[in-house]
Amino acid sequence: MPKAKDFRTACAYIRVSTDKQEELSPDAQKRLLLEYAKKNDLNIINEYIFTENGISGKKADKRPEFMRMIGMAKSKEHPFDVILVWKFSRFARNQEESIVYKSLLKKANVEVVSVSEPLIEGPFGSLIERIIEWMDEYYSIRLSGEVMRGMTEKALHGGYQSTLPLGYSMDKSTGIPVINNDINIVKLIYSEFENGMTCIEIARNLNSLGYKTQHGNNYEYRTIKYILENPFYAGKVRWNRQHHETHTIKDKSEWITASGKHKAVFSEEYFEHIQELMLKRSRPYKARITGTRHWLSGMVKCSNCGASLGIKRPNGSYTYFNCLNYTKGSCNESHYITLKNLENAIYEAFRQALNYGSKLQFTLREKYIDEHPVDTVAIIKEQLKRLEWKESRIKAAYMDGIDTLDEYRENKELLMKEQKELEDELNKIPDSSDIDYEAQLKKEMLTVYDIITDKNVDERKKADALRSIVDKIVYDKAKDEVHIFFYLLNPL
Repeated sequence: MPKAKDFRTACAYIRVSTDKQEELSPDAQKRLLLEYAKKNDLNIINEYIFTENGISGKKADKRPEFMRMIGMAKSKEHPFDVILVWKFSRFARNQEESIVYKSLLKKANVEVVSVSEPLIEGPFGSLIERIIEWMDEYYSIRLSGEVMRGMTEKALHGGYQSTLPLGYSMDKSTGIPVINNDINIVKLIYSEFENGMTCIEIARNLNSLGYKTQHGNNYEYRTIKYILENPFYAGKVRWNRQHHETHTIKDKSEWITASGKHKAVFSEEYFEHIQELMLKRSRPYKARITGTRHWLSGMVKCSNCGASLGIKRPNGSYTYFNCLNYTKGSCNESHYITLKNLENAIYEAFRQALNYGSKLQFTLREKYIDEHPVDTVAIIKEQLKRLEWKESRIKAAYMDGIDTLDEYRENKELLMKEQKELEDELNKIPDSSDIDYEAQLKKEMLTVYDIITDKNVDERKKADALRSIVDKIVYDKAKDEVHIFFYLLNPL
């Protein structure tokens, strides 16, 4: 009978790309991965079979199932020890990302195994793996070039290959965009801008009327600006305007603009008139003031929408905070407050919290286990929890028909034995005395208060001190109140 430490669990990652390359179907990949798992004493259940159809492997953050799998692998629960793929190209087609994610998984003691590309042990195995990754990336680059050429040709002939702008929907029978009822919102935007309203004012007006963007969000400055600048409404198709990876705008010489097959909303003359108005009203660019961010940056939240209050330094003469969403037009409540008044309000909130403990507001500090020494009891309890997860997995593997009854019984016996050993070890440890975590926090609060009120301490140290015990600070402009939410240390 194998030892408990030999019992390993695995997940299967299955991906089929968008291109017409020669690759196995999802069902075929799944069959090969399950066969490999059974031959190598690895346990897989349906819950941990991650499948993505028609998704490129070039960028990991564009693959939701991949990111979900990585997150689970790195979590405390650590539900599987091995990730099985048909080929390494299914895991990633970008060598840099492949190395990064494999390194993260290695730290979590999770191994990535290609069932069709076995590697030898030692340095030569690592070298072969890198060569395979390089070949996969080279193929992906060549494929991207061919796709790019095809899309460029389509754009030059007036074909549209991005998400349709507000006011248009696709006629599937003709493949040509047609105008829908949302075009009235577009006409309102152009009309209000022509009559002197700014992009932010237009955004706030649309939000007050209950209008939403195509994605169901509030309108912002950039949303209005994009609609006003989009030549699609003048019957043109614009493509290759921005870098997809960074979303930065390319030089205009790289843009492709051609006459489209769809019906225009505005004449070219009127559209150019709007562009001239935008140019006249645009403010000249001023370099941002450099220097250390304030110690409150990112910590103070708007009571209306929950966004952070951003720091503003107009002309370097005075400093204030305001809701970032309000400055973009998606929040309808200004939370303007001067830096001096905000600092004084926070100092007073600290004094109140120190003097009147009943007014303290707490947020459970989940990171406590990572920032303080973990006792033996906590470690054993975590191992016992993991055994519960393992037991549910082997049961599910049997119910799904992946394991036989004998295999289920054998795995169950191993788990029961390990569980008894851990429980015996836990019973030998005496109970620890209770700790007054609130009193401990108040001591830390006093130290932090001394730091943030000291004019000789730099911004970075103040910021670090505040974040060590404060989760967030909420400023309520209407009530002129500041609420500080402290971390409550988790006693485990």
